[in-house]
Amino acid sequence: MKGLGYILLVSYFWYIDMSSTDQKKGANKPPPRRRLLREDRYRQLMETAWRLVREEGTEALTLGRLAEQSGVTKPVVYDHFGTRPRLLAALYREYDARQNELMQSALEASEPTLTHRAEVIASSYLDCVLLQGREIPGVIAALAGSPEMEKIKREYEVAFAEKCRNALAPFAENGAIAPAGLWAMLGAAEALSYAAAAGEITAEQARDELFETILAMVTRSDRRARQNSNL
Repeated sequence: MKGLGYILLVSYFWYIDMSSTDQKKGANKPPPRRRLLREDRYRQLMETAWRLVREEGTEALTLGRLAEQSGVTKPVVYDHFGTRPRLLAALYREYDARQNELMQSALEASEPTLTHRAEVIASSYLDCVLLQGREIPGVIAALAGSPEMEKIKREYEVAFAEKCRNALAPFAENGAIAPAGLWAMLGAAEALSYAAAAGEITAEQARDELFETILAMVTRSDRRARQNSNL
């Protein structure tokens, strides 16, 4: 009986030790892949892509790297984006949609004066770039390398300029904003916001300068309208 008790005791401790070892091994295993709805998987991939650009730069964003960091196989990523330029375009579209939504909400809530509209445009543009940090300049720079992607970027810039025209036209003489002025404003907005994102100037300096640029654009449009009416 004594020998049987000893054997049972040894067996018990062996079982406890093996169970503990199995648990430790299980803890070191990567989490199992989860099957997500297509929309949820897309959201996960986009969030991972933004993180990669933020932490490692645009050059590090490849479909293979995205698959690795997202814990999925390459075919999953290819199914959603197809190519790296399409992935970059998806990031830009998301950025543009966020920018438009932010500005539209702010415009609807603002007072219908030139000062308030100019403040909204300046703040919403800058805030959206700063929200994305240093990622969006890299994405846009990568887009510029492809004629197809440059066309996409240009289309969104035209739409944004038109939104600004509609917001500011009621405060311009004859309701006209010169196209050249809109493009100059857009160029200033991009340069100032990127400089702020890079820490070269403060966000307040960028916002104030863009605000003054918008007011000056409307003022020049008024002056040109009066000059043309006197001809």
